[in-house]
Order: sequence, then structure tokens, then C-alpha cells
Amino acid sequence: DPCWNFHCKRGKVCHVDKQGKAHCICQDPAACPSTKDYEHVCGTDNKTYDGTCQLFGTKCQLEGTKMGRQLHLDYMGSCKYIPPCTDYEVDQFPLRMRDWLKNILMQYYERDLNTSGILTEKQRSKVKKIYQNEKRLVAGDHTVELLLHDFEKNYHMYVYPVHWQFHQLDQHPVDRLLIHSELAPLRASLVPMEHCITRFFHECDADHDKLIALKEWCHCFGIKE
Repeated sequence: DPCWNFHCKRGKVCHVDKQGKAHCICQDPAACPSTKDYEHVCGTDNKTYDGTCQLFGTKCQLEGTKMGRQLHLDYMGSCKYIPPCTDYEVDQFPLRMRDWLKNILMQYYERDLNTSGILTEKQRSKVKKIYQNEKRLVAGDHTVELLLHDFEKNYHMYVYPVHWQFHQLDQHPVDRLLIHSELAPLRASLVPMEHCITRFFHECDADHDKLIALKEWCHCFGIKE
């Protein structure tokens, strides 16, 4: 089968032509497998799609048009009203996000104590120092004042989680720059809970080149150079 191990980008499927050669064609959205309600996604056109297959198939069919360039995955779940993010809320966002990233790494470390495999050996050694620090603020519903105080007092515990998340996202390609599609997995899962994440990432791009460099990312989270 010429399509065996033949890779097509999202929204396209492998097709064998009359000469027996494999190439990629747009996925027919109508031919996408049926999905459950919880698999629905919202596009940036504020339209609910049955799943990512239907969304990216539609985007592919619009390739070369303005609508196609503007259509992206906005967030997981059906489209709903997302309240605008206020200046006060966007200022608070890095506080919660830093704490959340630190706590994710703590959970990964705890899981690795039983069955290793989530973190690399180098990552484990870095996270271990944070995990075993007696001054670490444990996970909880903390006030903005407490999160700010802890960041100022225990700044060193937040540096690695912020760097780690950047490198987790910087995959396609690994170039120390985040493009829209690399940010999408994090954005899409958080928008319904953290409505400021879109504005936060938009303002992170200080030079407006549609790329977030590591320096810009760290600056957004209050990490010094």
C-alpha cells in the first residue's frame, strides 16, 4: 500500500492516484467519523465542528482563501460565550499560570516515583529540587496576593516550570520560537477555563511578528533575563 507510513498534515488524507502514487488530498469533512458531544471543537469562526477532523478538513478545502488562513482551532468543546478579558484579569493571569505549571510538574514527579517515564532524568533532577523544598507553596485555591508574595519570595521555583512549558510546546519545528499551531494544544484546552489566555498570548508577542520567542515568553511570565 503506497499510503502505508505516508504522512499528510492535519486536514489531509493519503490518496493513491491512477499511476499508483501516493499524495495528499483534502479530507472530506462529511466523511469524518462520527464523534461524541465532548469531542466537539470551536473554530475561530465561532462555529462548532463535530471534531478536529471536520475542522481541519474544512480549513484544507478553504486553502488559499482569506477564510482558510484565518480558520484555526479556537478551543475544545462547543462554541459558547467567552467573556472579554479585562486589564486587571490579564495582569493576574501569569500568577495563576506559573503556579499551575509548577503544580503540573509536581504531579508528574509524583507519578514518576511509581512508574517512571513522564519526565526525563534531567527534568526529574530539576523538579526534585522544587518538590523537596520545604518552602514550596502546595497546590490550592490561593489568593492573588499569596501567589504574588510567593513568586517574589521563592522566585527560583518558578523559573524552570516556565522554561519547561516553552520547550514542551516548541516542537514543530524546534527553533526557540512558538507559532500559532504550537500554542494551540495549550490554548485550546484552557480557553473555556482561562478566558484571558488568548489575550495573554497575543500581548506576549511584543514585536507583533506572530511568533513568541523564548525571551518574549519569559518576559510575559515575569522571568528575568
